[in-house]
Amino acid sequence: MSAEERYRRIAADIRRRIDGGEWQVGEPLPSRTEMAARYGVHPQTMRLTYDLLRRTGVLDGEERQHVTVAHPPAMRTLTDADAEWPYATETTDTRPRTATAELAQRLGVRAGVTLQHETVECLDPGGHSAMIVSSWWRGRRRAHASCVLELGVAPLGVEQAHALGLLVDTLAYRLVRTRLDSCGVPLETADLVLPVDRWLVRLAAG
Repeated sequence: MSAEERYRRIAADIRRRIDGGEWQVGEPLPSRTEMAARYGVHPQTMRLTYDLLRRTGVLDGEERQHVTVAHPPAMRTLTDADAEWPYATETTDTRPRTATAELAQRLGVRAGVTLQHETVECLDPGGHSAMIVSSWWRGRRRAHASCVLELGVAPLGVEQAHALGLLVDTLAYRLVRTRLDSCGVPLETADLVLPVDRWLVRLAAG
């Protein structure tokens, strides 16, 4: 059995034991050293196991600290992708970006022009990341009259996965939102990235 197979198998067993009620939500698990002895593996294997369980939302806690059983991610319903986020947010990046061919097409501009940009992490009431919104626009930000939406799925990149506490390449909903002026000219476009295990997307025509 490879090292990866070993820690993934242990992680699956710990999930099973949590589901069976051996450890309750908020309860600390034994230390990595103690668990390594119980499973008969190297402490490094347990470190990888605990890291995996943290990234997938099973455990809470920082590295080198006690970990506890996490509250399951709350399932939320997105019905209006143009509404303001009702909870706390954190702006994590505001560096201008060069328009890729895709962004240029979405905004009706020339590829290579400089766009304004921001990435905002939307937090749930418990302070955990629930959604990441990356927006791009040219010039100053202006009020919009309407928006168009396109829903798909895409694998998480490194920064997105880290912020959401998930594995890189995990599939997430990708909702492309383009805001338009009263004449239908694109003003701003955004990618809304939502973990599929935490969201139900229900879009209604206006």
